[in-house]
Amino acid sequence: MVNIGVDLHKTQFTVCVRKNGKERFSEYAANSSGYKTFLKEAAKWQESGQEVRVAVESTGNTRYFKSRMEDAGINVTVINTLKMKVINESVKKTDKHDAATIAEFLEKDMLPESQLCSRTSEQLRRLLKARTTLVRAVVVIKNQIHALLTAEGMEDKKSSLQSKRGRKRVLNALEQWEHGLVAQPLVETIEQLEENIKRIEKELRGLIVGDRMVELLLSIPGCGEISAWTIRAYTDDIARFSSAKKYASFAGLVPWVQNSNETIHHGKITKRGPEELRTAIVQVVMGMRRIKKRSKSWRIMERYEAMKKSKGSGRTIIATARKVATIIWHMLNENTEFDIGQMVDRKLAKKSDDMSDSARLVEEAVFEKQNQPISKKIQGKSKKKTGVARKMIKKVG
Repeated sequence: MVNIGVDLHKTQFTVCVRKNGKERFSEYAANSSGYKTFLKEAAKWQESGQEVRVAVESTGNTRYFKSRMEDAGINVTVINTLKMKVINESVKKTDKHDAATIAEFLEKDMLPESQLCSRTSEQLRRLLKARTTLVRAVVVIKNQIHALLTAEGMEDKKSSLQSKRGRKRVLNALEQWEHGLVAQPLVETIEQLEENIKRIEKELRGLIVGDRMVELLLSIPGCGEISAWTIRAYTDDIARFSSAKKYASFAGLVPWVQNSNETIHHGKITKRGPEELRTAIVQVVMGMRRIKKRSKSWRIMERYEAMKKSKGSGRTIIATARKVATIIWHMLNENTEFDIGQMVDRKLAKKSDDMSDSARLVEEAVFEKQNQPISKKIQGKSKKKTGVARKMIKKVG
């Protein structure tokens, strides 16, 4: 067996070939000719009946490298760099040393493996990142126009730049104050960017047509299209998470834990994993809060309101997002839509119903007692008085 460790870069990659306890180093250009030269040498080992294994760190061009190797029949292991501290925190940080370390750990089958997402998920991620970049650019330009309005003492509303009619009205007002030359290109840029954003959203809708995962996510009240697309893109395959805790950990929503002997420390959330996925789940929580008429009776939102009083808004949102991640894992893993009936605590609901029934019976009993016939009350009192009077007469006599 031939174990090869690769330290991959944009322009070149360093290779350490480990065979029978011996190491041999070589460098290749990260282009078509470099890959062909490397594959020719690997083909010689394959022709001699030896199995060739390659391990490489996860970088920007790892997918291309992996596809080229697999097309040639070479098994490739992608390393999880967060768990490979031997390379990240090495005192001797050179390309040859890193390649040799990878080859040695590959030979011993001790490499932490990382999975690459599917082509569809990768395309979704790139489109979503492009959309985020354009949206942020629109926000920056709108802030500049708002600053112009504030500088001239004009009425400044956030909604004034949301529509074409509103932007035209603002532009006409700024032209009177000789700021039209500054505002005109800014307004035109906003309209052009918004058109590009619509094109990207149209492309995203085309990619996820008939996607069951997106359909399930959209069944969650408060979850919009962008949040659903983001969760779909960065979750990829829910089957690779064996439990809801591991999915929440992947999203970076679990706290740090440090246990030593009898001492246990819990810190802030790890924030390891895709930031976009974590943000999307938080947006789902905020969407649930916006529909209070529907969600106020849910356990998750009742606990949210109770926790907010003692823990504050920030911690409460993160804790609720962790619970939403658990709900999402169960939905996707079991292929079931969001069930509002599961959001109500059945035990508490039964107790509440029993208490309501008891209170109703007490009210009915009090009402019946207060509305007794007047004749009966008078008769009862008269008999009682007569009896007391007789007793008093006997005592006096």
